[in-house]
Amino acid sequence: MDTCTISTPLGLTEISGDENGICVVKVLSQSSKVSESIPRSLKACVNQLAHYFNGDLETFELRLNPKGTAFQKKVWDALLKIPYGKTVSYLELSKQLGDPKAIRAVANANGKNPLWIIIPCHRVIGTDGSLTGYAGGIHRKQWLLEHESPYTQQSLF
Repeated sequence: MDTCTISTPLGLTEISGDENGICVVKVLSQSSKVSESIPRSLKACVNQLAHYFNGDLETFELRLNPKGTAFQKKVWDALLKIPYGKTVSYLELSKQLGDPKAIRAVANANGKNPLWIIIPCHRVIGTDGSLTGYAGGIHRKQWLLEHESPYTQQSLF
């Protein structure tokens, strides 16, 4: 398994994967060093993340290989269908998956997403529009949603 650490506007990020695909993209909470070299199997992911953060990329085109249960993978596949700049509620997502009562299971699978940003779990919000739960921290979720918003906030002063 190849691993590297890169710097992003939201902090240091670890990427792991191999020729079978990207397995993990996660923001790091502890200090780490930025990798001096990027393994060949991770270069496309690093490049696409850079373009995403520059505002030049809306859809990732990577081979993904996340580890999870069949249900988790079903939820993650549904997350991949949420368009850039759009949000859905946990309830809407559970309805799309065929069981509105599975909202907690859907939220739990969303929280176990191993591919931060690439599988856009940040696009799932509370039914009331609140930025509920995010493994990377609510401040990062808010930043990502603002980054993807077609509307730019202008300062009054």
